[in-house]
Amino acid sequence: MLSGIVAHLVEVEVDVAGGLPNFAIVGLPGSAVRESKDRVRAALRNCALAIAERRVTINLAPAHLRKDGATFDLAIALALLAANEQLDQRALSGVVAVGELALDGRVKPVQGALPIARAAAHAGNRRLLVPAANAREAALGGGLDVFGVASLDEAVALLRGRTALDPTRVDAAALLDGGISCDLDYADVRGQAAAKRALEVAAAGAHNVLMVGPPGAGKTMLARRLPTILPELSLDEALACTTMHSIAGLLGTQSMVTARPLRAPHHTASEVALIGGGRPVRPGEIALAHHGVLFLDELPEFPLACLEALRQPLEERVIVVARASGTYSFPAHAQVVCAMNPCPCGHAGDPRHACGCTPGAVQRYRGRVSGPLLDRLDIQIEVPALPWHDMTSAAAAEPSAAIRARVRAARARQRARYASQGIAANAELGSRLLEQHCRPDPAGTRLLESAVDRLRLSARAYARVLKVARTVADLTGRDHIGATEVAEALQYRMLDRPSA
Repeated sequence: MLSGIVAHLVEVEVDVAGGLPNFAIVGLPGSAVRESKDRVRAALRNCALAIAERRVTINLAPAHLRKDGATFDLAIALALLAANEQLDQRALSGVVAVGELALDGRVKPVQGALPIARAAAHAGNRRLLVPAANAREAALGGGLDVFGVASLDEAVALLRGRTALDPTRVDAAALLDGGISCDLDYADVRGQAAAKRALEVAAAGAHNVLMVGPPGAGKTMLARRLPTILPELSLDEALACTTMHSIAGLLGTQSMVTARPLRAPHHTASEVALIGGGRPVRPGEIALAHHGVLFLDELPEFPLACLEALRQPLEERVIVVARASGTYSFPAHAQVVCAMNPCPCGHAGDPRHACGCTPGAVQRYRGRVSGPLLDRLDIQIEVPALPWHDMTSAAAAEPSAAIRARVRAARARQRARYASQGIAANAELGSRLLEQHCRPDPAGTRLLESAVDRLRLSARAYARVLKVARTVADLTGRDHIGATEVAEALQYRMLDRPSA
């Protein structure tokens, strides 16, 4: 049973007694669990495994945890057969069974097979029976033999020893060796050299980004290609992404997430959809973008509550969902990329179109995004409208592979520098490490002091500038932060400039 990203093992106990026929499920079952008695009965009957009509009580322990979903069907059916002496109880020792039963006995796929497999292995079980469609995913958990069964008949035959079924084996490392395969590439983007450079810096240091520009300037095109320049997923990162997508039921036919996810919710998304929640509690978009990119297009159009709820995960890289049933934590180590127009009509500052927005309308539009949220976006850049010569240029743009090579090298420097702290990128630096690793030289310090006074940067914005400057230095292979790196980092604080 899933509780957030944690799986709890549930013991199915069956008591068969005399008296009037009855079928009761106890142990705080949800509506889907209570309905399983009808699915199990029909599946047993249609597989010629019908049991006698007697007084049956099924207990799902521990009783204090609410049980939701149809994942208990297969376990209930097998326990019923054992209680009716149609299956040797010793065959169920050390076995965990998960699956939803169709009325004809087919075993349907379930959500969360990977965390369930890990919980089963951690509890010391030897075998795991899962739907055939979930077998490769569950095998990634390791530590136990995973058998994918397509039907109740197949599961019973396996436990009776009447069929030889090999456990599913998956080489997770081999799945990642295929590299990044994507139709998107920065070679497709015309012009916007400054924006590409800013996104390269963002990728190298895992910084959050805000792009401001008129419609059609290429903000969405740039953001959707950011995953193509990020380093390849490590095995641990891939398994963490797979867990998130498995819980949400988004894996489909793939057994493991092998590329960094890109989530781009529409601006009408609710707070629960963006942050997580529901019943049962499921991860939101920011958790589904774990180790990937969360793209928020038309940022001011999102509900205010949604944007303000992003403050915690942007700072702490974890989202905590508190409900009456408990508190659930989801990892949210996502790179957030936002895009917005400069004004309601989108043409402020565009020399080719006249802006008809009043100053008050522009102020109200930009005011939908709070200052504390903007402070948490390390890089804020302008993406201007493309001039004619850029739109029609036949010159080949730099491909994503070339940019990714530089990003990979910069990330390697950061991992080596912060190896003892367990930090992978500059964006994760705390105050102590910031003081230790991001101190600029005297020229850089003087420039930064002047900028803080003129731009009135907050303490958080000041720290963001230092982190971005550290990333710029890593991209050029420099150990020290100078005035050049500080100047480039300051250019990426567009909304802090008085002209903004």
